[in-house]
Amino acid sequence: MSATATATATHPHILVFPYPAQGHMLPLLDLTHQLALRGLTITILVTPKSLPFLSPLLSTHPSSITPLVFPFPSHPLIPQGVEHVKDLGNSGNLPIMAALGKLHDPLLNWFNSQTNPPVAIISDFFLGWTERLATQLQIPRLTFFASGAFVVSLCDYMWSNIEKLKSLSEIKLSHLPGSPVFKPENFPSLFKHYKQSDPDCEFVKDGILANTKSWGCVLNSFEALETEYIQWLKTYVGHNRVYSVGPVSLIGNRGDSDPSSGSDRVMTWLDQCPDGSVVYVCFGSQKLLRKEQVEALANGLEKSGTRFIWVVKPGTTNGFGDVPDGFEERVAGQGLVIKGWAPQLLILNHKAVGGFLSHCGWNSVLEGIVGGVMILAWPMEADQFVNAKLLVDEIGVAVRVCEGADSVPNSDELGRAVAEAMTEGGGMKTKVKDLKQKALAAVSHGESSMKDLDRVVEELGQLRG
Repeated sequence: MSATATATATHPHILVFPYPAQGHMLPLLDLTHQLALRGLTITILVTPKSLPFLSPLLSTHPSSITPLVFPFPSHPLIPQGVEHVKDLGNSGNLPIMAALGKLHDPLLNWFNSQTNPPVAIISDFFLGWTERLATQLQIPRLTFFASGAFVVSLCDYMWSNIEKLKSLSEIKLSHLPGSPVFKPENFPSLFKHYKQSDPDCEFVKDGILANTKSWGCVLNSFEALETEYIQWLKTYVGHNRVYSVGPVSLIGNRGDSDPSSGSDRVMTWLDQCPDGSVVYVCFGSQKLLRKEQVEALANGLEKSGTRFIWVVKPGTTNGFGDVPDGFEERVAGQGLVIKGWAPQLLILNHKAVGGFLSHCGWNSVLEGIVGGVMILAWPMEADQFVNAKLLVDEIGVAVRVCEGADSVPNSDELGRAVAEAMTEGGGMKTKVKDLKQKALAAVSHGESSMKDLDRVVEELGQLRG
């Protein structure tokens, strides 16, 4: 457990601590790439099985980024050898967050053993306990939110009023811009899983409430997407150290192409399709659909008459389904099924793709916006219902086609919804293309996200060990 790095006046040393879920880790690593390009010396804390995620960064920045590898702490609800949310699903977040909290003392000891320890911590918002660590070390902590400002603006209110809110059938958040209305079941999953007096739940609650007390907040969003909520958040925390630096997928260093994945086949297929005629169907890195959901989705896509690319997770165990027998043959001229990894960024940015049937995970939302495609929303868990509400009700670049992790859509209704959105969604298509241009502009030199990124580096540069 050693990491060597020197902090100088021009190269402040910071600790980056990502959370081991793809939707959290990749955006923070994208940000880390930009921090390294701007001259910061960085130590990244991971457990052994997350180390491969750092390979692109370590190859690009061998002298300025150093990994710090700690063993993954044990937890009674986590099987031996599991260190990543993808191996447990969304329900694994609670025990993984609790387990990682056991790194407090080893990390404190590591800091105290360094001749040039980090002068600040940037850690994921699922690692709120690092706020207490930073206070003990008397250094600033910046919370990295892999989500947008809309979700962040809900969190403190939800967790501060958790028992009252869970008993209500409908909640109007009149303190927020637009006074959005929610049902408790549509709040993020951690909130729904909370049990009073359960030690892990209380630990997670305390951590989430600590996030907005941190020295600064970094958001994977951009000003034009969430103007009102970003401003609200600055007012709420009482300072301007709220930095919107996204979409970070546009400025990262993921190296996420897979030469063995058959990208050429997908691109060749898309090249033969009319502009804006294809709907891309993918539900993220964690979610597996049950057999009956897969069958309903397959039937709906076929009945829609719309061209599609559908990314299906391989494997049919434990009631989770593969595509129905004969489906691929029947839709050979209409659709393409990809089993396993797909080049999502390439697909969404292809001119033939006009829609994205998505679970509305925040990374997918941003990638859809950057691709300039409207979103057909099927939120299932985590922050996805909140994201869908932002897209559908606030911004107007999405339409709901289904809701809920256990819902089985009516295939006729789903087919109609897909067909109508793809043929008649002119207003949405115009809005999302405009939003795409604003996203691209945000990460251009001198524009909003780049200005905020430069502000982060400037303020960190003023810190001294």
